[in-house]
Amino acid sequence: MNEVPMNESSGVPSGLVRRIFSSPVARILVLGYILVMMMGLNTDVMTSYAGVPFKAVRHIVALAIAGLAVYCGYARFIEQRTVSELAVPGMGRELGLGMLIGAGLYAACELILMALGIYRIDGLNSWRFMIPAIAMAISSGVFEELLFRGVLFRAVESWFGSWAALVVSSLVFGLTHLINPEGTMEGALFIAVEAGILLAAAYMLTRRLWMSIGFHIAWNYTQSAIFSGIVSGNVASQGLIRSTVNGPQFLTGGNFGVESSVIALVLCTGTGIFLLVKVVRQGKIVPPIWKRSA
Repeated sequence: MNEVPMNESSGVPSGLVRRIFSSPVARILVLGYILVMMMGLNTDVMTSYAGVPFKAVRHIVALAIAGLAVYCGYARFIEQRTVSELAVPGMGRELGLGMLIGAGLYAACELILMALGIYRIDGLNSWRFMIPAIAMAISSGVFEELLFRGVLFRAVESWFGSWAALVVSSLVFGLTHLINPEGTMEGALFIAVEAGILLAAAYMLTRRLWMSIGFHIAWNYTQSAIFSGIVSGNVASQGLIRSTVNGPQFLTGGNFGVESSVIALVLCTGTGIFLLVKVVRQGKIVPPIWKRSA
């Protein structure tokens, strides 16, 4: 008769413990909590090394690698599955495509504002002004995608399907931006729609996180390091371009930044819907668990 492996300290079957911690709820609570704590470390690093950006970048890169390792370790040893969403083959192509889309969409927003006479270039700063934003962009791009698409979206989708996961992950992602210094409900909802849909669609289309990570990094970096814009209601910092912005808030986004502009809403949401159409056509929508059972 086969013996059931036991946890020596508690007498609980080790298989039961693993099943509990690999459940969607535990995935959100445990892995999500770990990633949130690591995001806090990122903030501490960027604050501590604000005057030495090269050192900040090195520490953030190390933390990003650690975050990816924690995510993969949880999937491999707790959930006992292959981490296909972070598979290395094809990573460069998807990461690069995401960066191209992110940088291109943000640049398009600013070019429209320039054409309207709202965004005016006053001059250029030294290239060194582009360095501090590297740490911020990597931190937000890697950890927020691991948390909102890798943990939350996948957990909700496993039970309630792709459409529910899209709605939940987008809303939570948007509403978390309310904690930013200039966070507004309007800005949070704009992000939930424009970025939430696009980033979730990028994941659903590829079933990997690299494209959404690339988009997230490039959007934030282009916004801050090149155009000196306000990133999602955070404190603005100077990048490469010295500029003057003067126009109605529904176009500029006001103190929240371009994410709260109807221009970004139209461009990013349109791109997200385009990707969603491809997802549907390719049959990559996951139904709720009760329909899968049927």
